[in-house]
Amino acid sequence: PDWRMLSLFGVGAVLMRGAGCTINDMWDRDYDRQVARTASRPLAAGDISTFQSLVFLGGQLSLALCVLLCLNYYSIILGASSLFLVITYPLMKRITYWPQLVLGFTFNWGALLGWSAIKGSCEWSVCLPLYFAGVMWTLVYDTIYAHQDKRDDIMIGVKSTALHFKKDTKQWLSGFSLAMLLSLCVAGMNCNQTLPYYSAVAAVGAHLAHQIYTLDIDKPEDCWKKFASNRTVGILLFIGIVLGNL
Repeated sequence: PDWRMLSLFGVGAVLMRGAGCTINDMWDRDYDRQVARTASRPLAAGDISTFQSLVFLGGQLSLALCVLLCLNYYSIILGASSLFLVITYPLMKRITYWPQLVLGFTFNWGALLGWSAIKGSCEWSVCLPLYFAGVMWTLVYDTIYAHQDKRDDIMIGVKSTALHFKKDTKQWLSGFSLAMLLSLCVAGMNCNQTLPYYSAVAAVGAHLAHQIYTLDIDKPEDCWKKFASNRTVGILLFIGIVLGNL
């Protein structure tokens, strides 16, 4: 894709992720006050009002709409259809132990939208494996993230995969990682990717294996460190895709 399209998606990603975070903080402000790590968030701490956050959210969504309207009609409809997930996923922790799965469905919509923005429609043999890989990756990093707050979550009645998996977390994370890597390989084969791409997938596999093996789910600081290290996964994959295409 050209630089204009990359820029549009970069801005759109920041805006929609930001909108998701704003909605999350609006829904969870009463919960956040009861969790040590999140008590200082602006809404939870009372630094801003619900109305102010609503105005801010309106600004984020309006700018995101401007980005979306720069794309083709197929992509506009596809992008708009993700809004339901963005609004509802913060509520999932109240009703299911799998909110991380719904987060995965929400955060990885760009795997579908990116392709349609360039091609005018989705090539499902590529987009679905890529989307599924992203969902599996989200289950890995957000389960690790959720282990930071599990003691507080138990007390306030919030559900997560961390509480569901308990001591079996590493086995589940290993399964999700394997499914992610296999899906990335399928997506690569279906769009004729080349050696640099598969080398990056292998590097991602090694990174995830080390991440899971050394993870201490009972140390919040280590969970945060491992969660944050997933930025390396994204960088490796991006470099692999670019070099693979070149």
